[in-house]
Amino acid sequence: MANAEPTIGMQQEATAEPTRKGSRRIAVLLGVAALAYVLDLVSKIWVVTSLEGHDPIDVFGQYLRLEAIRNAGAAFGFGQGMTIVFTIIATSVIFVIARIARKLYSVPWAIALGLLLGGAFGNLTDRVFRAPGFLEGHVVDFIAPAHFAVFNLADSAIVCGGILIVLLSFKGLDPDGTVHKD
Repeated sequence: MANAEPTIGMQQEATAEPTRKGSRRIAVLLGVAALAYVLDLVSKIWVVTSLEGHDPIDVFGQYLRLEAIRNAGAAFGFGQGMTIVFTIIATSVIFVIARIARKLYSVPWAIALGLLLGGAFGNLTDRVFRAPGFLEGHVVDFIAPAHFAVFNLADSAIVCGGILIVLLSFKGLDPDGTVHKD
């Protein structure tokens, strides 16, 4: 009888450990997503209140400027007038990340997916709530490198998350924490 009690206790610890590991990964995903979203939202509020309707601000001469624009499409002005399509894509990305998150045991994947989630929510917020109307809103972009598309922090989070996912895939690391060699 004395031996049965520690065994039960060890089994409880063993079954509780994966749950704690999994919840930590979800917390990382949600923390990164929240940080990316809040930084994007605060920056866009600043742009709309302080930069919109004013001359661009030169950060590094003409190589990098802060310039407020409203974008109805995607990067490089692609897809003007297809705001509803980008809204559906962003919503789909959010649902896919939610499904993947249930089996998420990898911190690097949690960071990558958190960046994607925060960026998707950032631009989705603009498309849902900004003018000209519900599900047709134009995204606030303001980071303007010379000879490149104007973008925002949500776009940066999405790109960084995507690059990280590619790197993790090349290394063979899966979202569940397993590594494969193929």
